Amino acid sequence: MRTPSILFKQKEGVSLIELLVALVILGIVIGAIYRLFIVQTKAYTVQDQAVEVQQNVRSAMEILLRDLRMTGYDDDSSASTVTIPTPISAFTDSSITVNYEYYDSGAAQYQRHTVAYSLGAGNLLRQKDRNPPGDSITEPILENVALLNFSYGIDTNNDGVVDNWVNAAGVGGYKIIAVQVTLTARPDQTNPDVQKSVSPRTLISAVMLRNLIMK
Repeated sequence: MRTPSILFKQKEGVSLIELLVALVILGIVIGAIYRLFIVQTKAYTVQDQAVEVQQNVRSAMEILLRDLRMTGYDDDSSASTVTIPTPISAFTDSSITVNYEYYDSGAAQYQRHTVAYSLGAGNLLRQKDRNPPGDSITEPILENVALLNFSYGIDTNNDGVVDNWVNAAGVGGYKIIAVQVTLTARPDQTNPDVQKSVSPRTLISAVMLRNLIMK
């Protein structure tokens, strides 16, 4: 009895051309994914820097306005011997020095607080804190500052209302009752993508010096 022959079907392999085509397609896909990753990373970095500089400008502005609002404050307490003869002791178009009274709970006494803001070397917004007046501490509160400008609201007829906004030279002998601050800062310029894509951020705020209006 003859045993039936068993036919084996030969399996076809992958040709070299098919392998090369598959590798080319895989390379294109990987390259596209990598380019997408780079684009997304750059976009995230630019957006992060834009948000950071905006927040930094707002924080620095709040610190500056906090001291401006206190300009000329006098506690009028019988326990205090502090006087504030010059609430604004110095001012220019790019710097201001203000004075006010505060109670130092640690020393349990009233003291005169003097603080100055100016644009220093290296485009740094600096806060010079003389507290008490004999001491002096200078610290930067904002980097990469492109512009710091002060405009002054003057009361020309002593009615407690701003009559004109002028620069420092235009104040003359009139009473300053308001200050407008313009603050512009740039993001960190070390990243070329940020340098090209993120414009400087500007914040303008005005504050009434209520303690001077009431005097």
